[in-house]
Amino acid sequence: MSNFWDYSTWSAFNIIAVLLIALLVANILKKSLGFLKKSLIPTSVLAGIILFVIASVYNLITDKLLFEDEFFGGNGYAFLETIAYHMLALGFIAQSLQSTKKKMNKKRSVEIFDAGVTTVSTYLLQGVFGLIITILVARLFVPGFFEAAGALLPFGYGQGTGQALNYGNIYANDYGFKEGTNFGLTIAALGFLSASIGGVIHLGILKRKNPAIMQNIEKRKTSENIVIRGDDAKDGGLGKLTVQIIFCVLAYVLAYLLMFGIGELVPSLKSIIYGFNFLFGVLTAMLIKTIINKLKVKRVVRKEVLNNYLLSNVGNFCFDLMIVAGIADIRLDIIGQYWLILLVLGIVGLFVTYFYNRIVAKKLFASYPEEQFLAMYGMLTGTASTGIVLLREIDPDFSTDAADNLVYQTLPAIVFGFPMMILAKMAPENPVMTIIIMVGYLAVLNLILFRSKIFKKKKAVGKTESVTAE
Repeated sequence: MSNFWDYSTWSAFNIIAVLLIALLVANILKKSLGFLKKSLIPTSVLAGIILFVIASVYNLITDKLLFEDEFFGGNGYAFLETIAYHMLALGFIAQSLQSTKKKMNKKRSVEIFDAGVTTVSTYLLQGVFGLIITILVARLFVPGFFEAAGALLPFGYGQGTGQALNYGNIYANDYGFKEGTNFGLTIAALGFLSASIGGVIHLGILKRKNPAIMQNIEKRKTSENIVIRGDDAKDGGLGKLTVQIIFCVLAYVLAYLLMFGIGELVPSLKSIIYGFNFLFGVLTAMLIKTIINKLKVKRVVRKEVLNNYLLSNVGNFCFDLMIVAGIADIRLDIIGQYWLILLVLGIVGLFVTYFYNRIVAKKLFASYPEEQFLAMYGMLTGTASTGIVLLREIDPDFSTDAADNLVYQTLPAIVFGFPMMILAKMAPENPVMTIIIMVGYLAVLNLILFRSKIFKKKKAVGKTESVTAE
């Protein structure tokens, strides 16, 4: 029987409360301080940085860890990891349950496919440069350093806090890289800063070179006033928001059962299987959505049980909580010795992601290159939400297809990105061979990505030679 006055009863609530209060404080600062408004740093990232600074100062003054205090249950950092882990999957599930009525045509299908291939190509590019850096560091400057640490760059930058945490944990538990979790989370935090820094620089360049496109800079996307009428607020005694949460949780429970079953069949892959909790969540969410749509066609279900507006809010809440928890989980005492390596990885990640996506946007998305670039650059240094933050600066009403590309590119990205699971597992065992395979796969993906440009040129050359021969 528990005592309600014990910290064990309150510790989980205390941590969640601190995360939410940090989000509130960060939101007030973002709206109050001019330089923060211009910085484009997402509120959740700012909240995480605030908690990281407070925890670091607390550690320097008291020589104790803030979230290891009894007030937070004595093991708060582990709970922060748990929050980030679960919020990643729940956020993706909420997104996947949303319906879309937009029609696809051949041009849009090609653009979505290319966006997905671009995503995976960027992962590979980040992975190649990340591994080269950490292998050189381990062999030339810091003997004994974990050579495969650079493989966390695409997970921190390309996939964000949740996957940086997942693979950092895998490297810590399976391969002895004790600092893996914090190393990955720090890279993810640097990714968000890279998104903000690169975004501000790029918008400044646009302002000088093309003032016309910046006329929208002061605009902001205004949400429609969606009112849930009194008679619709409850459905059979349940609030509509409650219904959305129930379906999200149901999808996640099914995902857990699926992971559990596969994990029991292939025990050696358990860490990787559970590391892709978000992917299994997406699959079960799509299954649930399909079943509901079938029941609607047969008129078994007569009401709209899934609400895009509410699901979007649930997803945003999950991602915000994931980001602030992930950054707050970073410990200065662990990453302090690797600050220079992390800084180099962060800077290289910024430049590689920036210039590669700049080239792709210009070549393959000629009708909206700036919008596509900002959306993809933001996503591939942070999350899809970060991409939306940057995109809104020049396309506040989402009049281009760049925002939709971020959503629909997920399927081709999953298909082409699946080998990353194998490469991530291979990197600690043979980092050099991993680089070679990554480079080869990157070459193949770029051949696919720029197929229209490459084969068009070959056809043009062939025709020219034929005319000359005649």
